[in-house]
Amino acid sequence: MHAHQASITSFALTAAWEVRRYTPSDQATWDSFVACSKNATFLLQRPYMDYHADRFADCSLMVYQRKRLVALLPGHVEGERYCSHCGLTYGGLLLPKEITFSKVAGALQAVCHYLKHEVGVRQFVYRALPDIYHRYPAEEVRYLLVRLGARLTACHLASVVEVSQRLRLSLLRRRGLTKAMRAGLHVVEETGFAAFWPILEANLKERHGVKPVHSVAEIALLHERFPNHIRLFNVRLKDDKDDEILGGCVVYETDRVAHVQYIASTAKGRQMGALDLLFSHLLDHTFAQKTYLDFGISTLGDGSQLNKGLLSQKEGFGARSITYETYELDLWS
Repeated sequence: MHAHQASITSFALTAAWEVRRYTPSDQATWDSFVACSKNATFLLQRPYMDYHADRFADCSLMVYQRKRLVALLPGHVEGERYCSHCGLTYGGLLLPKEITFSKVAGALQAVCHYLKHEVGVRQFVYRALPDIYHRYPAEEVRYLLVRLGARLTACHLASVVEVSQRLRLSLLRRRGLTKAMRAGLHVVEETGFAAFWPILEANLKERHGVKPVHSVAEIALLHERFPNHIRLFNVRLKDDKDDEILGGCVVYETDRVAHVQYIASTAKGRQMGALDLLFSHLLDHTFAQKTYLDFGISTLGDGSQLNKGLLSQKEGFGARSITYETYELDLWS
């Protein structure tokens, strides 16, 4: 057994530390903590997490030191595994800005002890939040997991533009933008998802053989709950919401990052450069003050299947690579 791993899995929970499961009566406390956390986004708020509560056996944890809440862990149980969080893009231990490394280590020890002895799981699956989303540096847990012998079990490649230092569009993307501008296409922000969703579904089925993670009813519900964070942008021939949609995207907006959750266009839209106009507009205007625009991953499975064509398209807008990582820690070895 790894020496550092032994110290954490055999950790004796002292009276100073308490871990307990989240209950619906804790929602106000949970959401208030998330809003101030140095490494959380609105996806970890309960109104977002709980939209698919019927599909995940929630086992989110609240960590206290001397009766003071110092960390949250969104998560659920899958057999003998505890996951944070397979129903979301990421999860992980959520921390306040002022917490020091030693207290993070103590919180992680308390969590592992609880998962092992109270929940009875054998593995701890940790889907780390990429640091571009951090409000303040927050890599303590990733360091601790490596020291404890956790395995990197998935590594996805995502494409990100650093907006203030963005690279020039590729020649292909510039040509598409020119065609779109000559055709008089318009970018329109909208609140109704019903017209865009069939385009998205057709794209995903044709190109990847999959469906959107969210149904149109689910994304509409989430938009209703987070109207300032979940935004839809469509490209139309005219500046008219009744005109034909040529392409569009759904953006999840957080403090520092505009994350493109879904992208799709019609065949006509591709011919006319609809997406070239769309992302040029978002980078130049709508999200010009953001630190990053995240186009999302171009990988499948555990990250070993790379869609080179999709990656090339994103790089054409000046995006370059970061990783979304998943670790697995054995609690009983």
